[in-house]
Amino acid sequence: MSASYEVRDGVAVITLNNPPVNGLGYDTRVGITQGLEQAQSDAAVRAIVITGGGKAFSGGADIREFGTPRAIAEPNLLSVIRAIELCSKPVVAAVHSVAMGGGLELALGCHYRVTAPGAQIALPEVKLGLIPGAGATQRLPRVLGLETALNMIVSGETVKSDVLAALPGQKLFQQVIEADLLAGAIAYALQVADQRPLPLVRELKVTHPNAEAYLQFARNMVKGMSKNFPAPGKCVDAVEMSVKRKFDEGMTGEREIFLALMLTPECKALRHAFLGERAASKIPDVPEGTPVREVRTVGVIGAGTMGGGITMNFLNAGIPVTLLEMKQEALDRGVATIRKNYEAQVKKGKLKQDKYEQRMALLGTTLRYDDLKDADLVIEAVFEEMGVKEAVFTQLDAIAKPGAILASNTSTLDVDKIAACTKRPQDVVGLHFFSPANVMKLLEVVRGKATGKDVLATVMGVAKKIKKTAVVSGVCDGFIGNRMIEQYGRQAGYLLDEGCTPSQVDRAIEKFGFAMGPFRMGDLAGNDIGWAIRKRRAQERPNMRYSKTADLLCEMGRFGQKTGAGWYDYREGKRDAIASPVVEQMIADYRKEQGIKPRKISDDEIVQRLVYSLVNEAARILEEGIASKASDIDMVYLTGYGFPLHRGGPLCYADTVGLYNVAAAMKRFAANPHDDAGFWQPAPLLARLAAEGKTFN
Repeated sequence: MSASYEVRDGVAVITLNNPPVNGLGYDTRVGITQGLEQAQSDAAVRAIVITGGGKAFSGGADIREFGTPRAIAEPNLLSVIRAIELCSKPVVAAVHSVAMGGGLELALGCHYRVTAPGAQIALPEVKLGLIPGAGATQRLPRVLGLETALNMIVSGETVKSDVLAALPGQKLFQQVIEADLLAGAIAYALQVADQRPLPLVRELKVTHPNAEAYLQFARNMVKGMSKNFPAPGKCVDAVEMSVKRKFDEGMTGEREIFLALMLTPECKALRHAFLGERAASKIPDVPEGTPVREVRTVGVIGAGTMGGGITMNFLNAGIPVTLLEMKQEALDRGVATIRKNYEAQVKKGKLKQDKYEQRMALLGTTLRYDDLKDADLVIEAVFEEMGVKEAVFTQLDAIAKPGAILASNTSTLDVDKIAACTKRPQDVVGLHFFSPANVMKLLEVVRGKATGKDVLATVMGVAKKIKKTAVVSGVCDGFIGNRMIEQYGRQAGYLLDEGCTPSQVDRAIEKFGFAMGPFRMGDLAGNDIGWAIRKRRAQERPNMRYSKTADLLCEMGRFGQKTGAGWYDYREGKRDAIASPVVEQMIADYRKEQGIKPRKISDDEIVQRLVYSLVNEAARILEEGIASKASDIDMVYLTGYGFPLHRGGPLCYADTVGLYNVAAAMKRFAANPHDDAGFWQPAPLLARLAAEGKTFN
C-alpha cells in the first residue's frame, strides 16, 4: 500500500508514500479511502490529517499509470475527494513542498488546509492540453477569488503557499505553520475536532464585482495568446461555470470539457512531449544507479559563439569553467560576448547584478592546454573540420587527467574517428549543443562505439544540471537532427526548382506551426554552412542530388543575415526578411536552364513534402538503432528545430495523420520527375508499421 496509517493523540494520520512525488496512483487512492474508513470506525479518533511523505504533499496524477486502466479505476480521484467531503470527522490537509494538479485538488476536497511556508502550489494541466479534472476549476475560485484562481489555472504556473495565504479574504489555507508541519497539523486538527457542521469548499460562493466583464476580458486575452491550443480557452469556460452554475452542474461541465480535451491532437501532442522528455533520459542498456564520475570543473576549448554559449550553461549552474583560446584577442572577444549577454539579462531584470558577478567569478581563461589538466570534463567547440578536431583531441589526450571526460561539440562529424585520436576512447563522447547554446534546450549526446556507460550516465546527469533536454544518438553523419534536416533542406530546394518562391515555402511551413521556414532558417544560421556540407557530400556521396539554387546563392556571396543578403534581403540593423527580386530571378533563370516549367504548388504539398521527408529519414534512423525510440526523435525536433509543439514532433504527427496515409503520399512524391524517387521509397520500418496499422509511438 502506498499510503500509511497511524493514530497520534487521537488524530489519524494518513501519509502518502509513493515516491518521488506521491503521485495519486491506484494504490495510493485505495490507501487514502481505507484510511478514512478506519478512522471513522475508531471511536478514539477525533480528526484526520492527510499529508505526504518525503519531498512532496502530492505532485498529482501518477505519470507511470498514464493511459492504463489503473489511472481511472475506482476509487478514482473524484471518488476519493467525495469520500473526504462526506467524512464524519474533520479532515485536514497538511501541505508541504509540492501540491500540484490532483494533489491540490485532493487538498481542496479536505475540510481544512494548513501549509508549510514556501510550498509550490500549481495546476499545470493546461501544459498537457487539459483543464484540471477533479474539481479545481470549481473549488479554487471559491477559496481564492475568480481572478487569482483563473490566472493559476490558465497559466499552469507555480505560486508559493505563503503568498497565497497572505491574500486578503482567501480561504485556501487556514494556517501557515513555521515549525514542525505534522505536529502543527495535529494540533490544528484537535482544535477543530468538535466543530460542526464541517466546512465544505463546494458550499462557498464565488464573488466578483463584475464577473461577466472580467471573464470576457480574460477570454480575449487567452484567445490572443494560445491560438494553437484549445485548453487555455476551455479553462475560462470551466471557471465561468463556477460563477454561473450550481456546484454539481459545474463539476459535470468540467468533466465534459476534460474528457473532450483528452481526445484532441493537441492534448495528445503535449502529453507525448511531457512523457518523451522524461523518457529521453532513460538509455535502454544504461541502468539507473550506474556509477557516475564527479564533474566539479569544466574546460571549454574555443571562445567563439558556441564555446561562449556552452560556457554560460555551466556558469549558470555554478560550475567553474576554464575557457581556452589560441590567441588573446579571440579570448578577450569571447569573454566580452559572455559579459554582454549577461548584462543584457541584468538590464531586462532577468538576472540580478550579484548573480551576474558570481557567475563571472567562476570563469577562468587561458592560452595553454596545460591549464585544463585538472578539468573533470573538457568540451571542444572549434571549427567543424575533422583535421582541426583530431589535433585538439590529440593534445587533450596528452594533458587531461585519467578519468576526465573528453567531449566534442561536433554537429555532423564521426565521433568514433575523433575518439581514435586518443588512447582513451571510452572517455570520449559527443555533446552537440544547439545555437545559441545558452538558450536552446536540446543537447544531442553522441554515443561512440567505445563510450563508457558511466560516461553516458555522467553526461546525462550533467545535462540535467545545466537544464538541457538530452537525447542520445548513435554515430552517423549528422546524428539525428542534422541528418533529418538535410532531407528537409533538399525538399525545400526541389520546391524552388518546381515553381515556389522562398517566401511561399517559408509561409506555408510557418503557418503549419514551425518557428521559422527553411530559407529564413538558412539565412539565420549562415548559408555557407550548408554549402560546406554539400561540398563534402560531393566527395563522399557523389550520387546525392540537390537543387543547385543554394550553391548559386552562395556563389553570389549571399550567406544570410551576417552578409545582409541571403535568400532574402535585409536592411542594416534589422532582421526582417524582405523578398529579393535578385534571388527570384536567379531561381527563374536556373529553372529555364534546366528546362523545368514552373507549376503552381499548394501549401499542403509544401508542408507534406517537408514534414514527411523528416518522417522518412527518422524511420531509417530508428531502424538503424541511431535513436532508441521514436519519442527521442520527436524531442530533438521539438527542443532543437522549432517543430510545432502542438503537433508533438514529426513522428507523433505522422501517427496522428496515420502511417498508411503518410506512406501513400510518399509514393505519390516518388512519381515526381523533379524529385528524388529513391528517397521517397517508404523506409522499411514505416512501410511495415503502415501495413500492420501500427504507429511509431
